[in-house]
Amino acid sequence: MTTTLSALTPKEYQSQVAIIGTGPVGLMMANYLGQLGIEVLVIEKLDALIDYPRAIGIDDESLRTIQSVGLIEQVLPHTTPWHAMRFLTPKGRCFADIQPMTDEFGWSRRNAFIQPQVDKVLCEGLKRFPNVQMRFSRELTQVTQQEQGVTLTLDTAEGKREIVHAQWLVACDGGNSFVRRTLGIGFEGKTAPNQWIVIDIANDPLSTPHVYLCCDPVRPYVSAALPHGVRRFEFMVMPGETEEQLIQPDNIRALLANVLPDPDRVELIRKRVYTHNARIASEFRRDRILLAGDAAHIMPVWQGQGYNSGMRDAFNLAWKLALVVNGEASDPLLDTYQQERRDHAKAMIDLSVMAGNVLAPPRRWQGIVRDSLTWAMNFFPPVKRYFLEMRFKPMPAYRQGALITTNDKETPIGRMFIQPPVLLENGNRVLLDDVIGPRFAVLVWGSNPLWGLNASQIAQWRHVGVTFIEAVPDVQLSALGDEIPGVIRVGDVTGRLRHWFAANKGSVAILRPDRFVAGVAIPQTLGDTLDNLAEIMTLAPSSVETQIEKVA
Repeated sequence: MTTTLSALTPKEYQSQVAIIGTGPVGLMMANYLGQLGIEVLVIEKLDALIDYPRAIGIDDESLRTIQSVGLIEQVLPHTTPWHAMRFLTPKGRCFADIQPMTDEFGWSRRNAFIQPQVDKVLCEGLKRFPNVQMRFSRELTQVTQQEQGVTLTLDTAEGKREIVHAQWLVACDGGNSFVRRTLGIGFEGKTAPNQWIVIDIANDPLSTPHVYLCCDPVRPYVSAALPHGVRRFEFMVMPGETEEQLIQPDNIRALLANVLPDPDRVELIRKRVYTHNARIASEFRRDRILLAGDAAHIMPVWQGQGYNSGMRDAFNLAWKLALVVNGEASDPLLDTYQQERRDHAKAMIDLSVMAGNVLAPPRRWQGIVRDSLTWAMNFFPPVKRYFLEMRFKPMPAYRQGALITTNDKETPIGRMFIQPPVLLENGNRVLLDDVIGPRFAVLVWGSNPLWGLNASQIAQWRHVGVTFIEAVPDVQLSALGDEIPGVIRVGDVTGRLRHWFAANKGSVAILRPDRFVAGVAIPQTLGDTLDNLAEIMTLAPSSVETQIEKVA
């Protein structure tokens, strides 16, 4: 039974899940768990959300994650879709114009945004849930684990002490994570030898779209157009320069003089020096404590994947944690979080480091080689398209974890499912995820997804919130007599669903709440596949009898 977050004493609180940190990962976790009725306590050291710009790139996977908690319409006005990334030589030649135009997951692949504005939307979204509480101005000073939970000691801004008892703790407390350090978990990797100064300007004095990365060996820089008329410049801090020197008005002016005709006519928002790190935690889980976002991995900014990797953590972990907290699955399911996320996070770190070396090669001769190779790519269009369409970006592809394992390298299992628009029987056209909701889906092409399933199987999967969906060509949607009780029928208006099923083995896709394919089957084998998957995900068998009684 769900327990209500309540005061045990004037200084003690209890919750099912405690989350440390109000960055995007912590806020997303709280929103997802909140909509499923989990009691959540979010704890933040600062007295308010961070208001200075940090991340400026959000991808389609992150937007899909935000869509899953019902906040996408509030976030989209703070984004610039189809944001290209252009690499320039010192002479201004564009040698790589990366414009990935795919929208297979329902949204633009690359988007510019201003992080504090989206963080605010996520924070305001928590007000929808009476089961989610927030505590600002609380510094975590001690964390201990017991067999059945975690105890947190907090110091308030007024010098008072509070104790929090939670069943589970998710540490989203950044690269310098107090929780990770307290647990003694290693943080493997290195810190880049150089720093970058970031300058944000209002009323964009250039107003050119997209983001430009100038690979100047004298001083590489970045110029990025952001929503709401903001322009970001980033300049490499050269050897011998200090932060104290660079942030002086005369030195800021000198930097801007390299990119603007009149560096005095700008509306400076803020300036800040960053150090780029490439590190990953040796463990993502220690008993009842889980690390997510920067607490688990940090990476250079050049592919804009620090923010997006954290959002992948949140989506991957939240649905699993919800099942465990609600008693619908056993806690070994949480071990699959590290199985699935750590290798991909490491791949994104490596990609970000590589992109940084392209922008600012450690040695001058490497820049010459880079420019020559990019010029030569013009004579090999397939190779050029591979880079310009960002096909080199390692997409998450899980081969072990909460899914059916297979040796088939071409399998869609472990990959994110597409999200095309679909037609509903009432005539509305929506994106597929809006039909599925926040839980599982069994999606079948052209037949009854309940055919061949026994009452026990249907009951078990309905208990964890599965949506049974039949996809048909949109022209068949109005056929009378084809309706199936308990099944949602959708029309394939673009042909993408038909193409997906034609290109992959199996006419049934079992989708996890994070929209990854957990298994594929045909109607005759669906029952066995669901049984296998229930065992892998450690779904609680006691839920079956309960649901059979309800069905009866």
